[in-house]
Amino acid sequence: MAKRRVCAARLSPRGSSPTQSRRPLQPACDPCPPPAPPACGRGAKPGGPAGPAGRSAVGKVTGEEIVRIAAKGDGVTASGRHVSGAAPGDVLLDDGSLRRGPHHATPPCRHFGTCGSCQLQHLDEEALASFVADRVANAAAGQGLAPQRIAEPHLSPPRSRRRATLHAARAGGRVLLGFREAGSHRIVDMAECDVLSPEVFALVGPLRKLLAGRGGRLAADLELTLVEQGVDVAIRGISVEGLAQTEAMLDFARDHGLARLSVDQGFGPEAMWVPEPVTVSLSGVSVPFPSGSFLQATADGEAALADAAREWLDGAATVADLFSGLGTFAFALAGPAKVLAVEAARDAHLACKGAAAHAQRPVHAMHRDLFRNPLQPDELNRFDAVLLDPPRAGAREQVGTLAQSTVPRVVYVSCNPSSWARDAATLVAGGFRLVEVRPVGQFRWSTHVELASLFERAA
Repeated sequence: MAKRRVCAARLSPRGSSPTQSRRPLQPACDPCPPPAPPACGRGAKPGGPAGPAGRSAVGKVTGEEIVRIAAKGDGVTASGRHVSGAAPGDVLLDDGSLRRGPHHATPPCRHFGTCGSCQLQHLDEEALASFVADRVANAAAGQGLAPQRIAEPHLSPPRSRRRATLHAARAGGRVLLGFREAGSHRIVDMAECDVLSPEVFALVGPLRKLLAGRGGRLAADLELTLVEQGVDVAIRGISVEGLAQTEAMLDFARDHGLARLSVDQGFGPEAMWVPEPVTVSLSGVSVPFPSGSFLQATADGEAALADAAREWLDGAATVADLFSGLGTFAFALAGPAKVLAVEAARDAHLACKGAAAHAQRPVHAMHRDLFRNPLQPDELNRFDAVLLDPPRAGAREQVGTLAQSTVPRVVYVSCNPSSWARDAATLVAGGFRLVEVRPVGQFRWSTHVELASLFERAA
């Protein structure tokens, strides 16, 4: 679906100073015909390819070039004007139209511009990689940090996302199922998706039909996760009453080969269908997967983060894995190292503990809330290295005690560059050097960026 657009005259500077990209993106070289007449819209009106530096064939300045992409996905000119749907190298012309530059790609999905899942499908691969790297570099610079190295970003491929939360509602006599619109509770009825794995997307149509057959009002959330046995489906916001509804749910689960079907009727998820134990593979270890547990968005992104941790912590005999979840990094590091896996969520803690015992891996699981009760310096000093992978809020309390410890190496994995940079500044103030950062774009075409980083005690 096409985006609504606004005339450029209505766009005003936001006062944000431009930052340079990791590597400059070159504008197009050939002048192009004049743009189409102005039309009302949000952002700029589309035009042809951009001329050199936004100038016409006779050299007259016709507009401003887009020099970077802001954190929320808008294109930004050198003067600070924000333009929705613009790519680096595009030119915002004086009449409000947008000349597309060499980094402006054709979005692959019909829902782009309406669906809130993707904000950057209009960027080519080079511009997308630069955005991911710049998000990390700018967050670091905002805290006065200067990493010794920022690696080339790792981008997960299209159609590789293995978990998603979709929303369903009844409107106009039919069921809508998909992601929400950007900044809205309205649901985009998903007809295609270039980020979901084929196994997950294949269930969208059948689930829509299942919910449509129930009748009455509908407002439900559906969590879909690709596990070793198939797709785990958890539905929240519906009730299952009577034999007919129960049989319909069971028939659906059997006919579509679900790994598990759970329904949350207000008291937590209850499994209706689970023909065998549900597990995920973490570094070759089958770990029980409690419904709703955290899992990295793509197996590809998980591997990139785990590879960084293994490389950086090579030679460490003892490692503390903090905010360990199911054991994504604990099992990646266990073998050469003995690992303490610390997690507050009880179900995840027990899953990690049981899997470690069954696989006979040197992982000791500890149940502990690190926000309320962080490991203290004397506890941390026993380890050769510490890895932490906290939620989006970061790990302010735990990082504070870590900065006071004598731990020589720290690997910090984060899904939020802003909270990471805040915590990184605490570590640097405590005597660590920020050696390397590896940006990871697991949520392809999204402004959501993850990273792995290495800190070492200054000599």
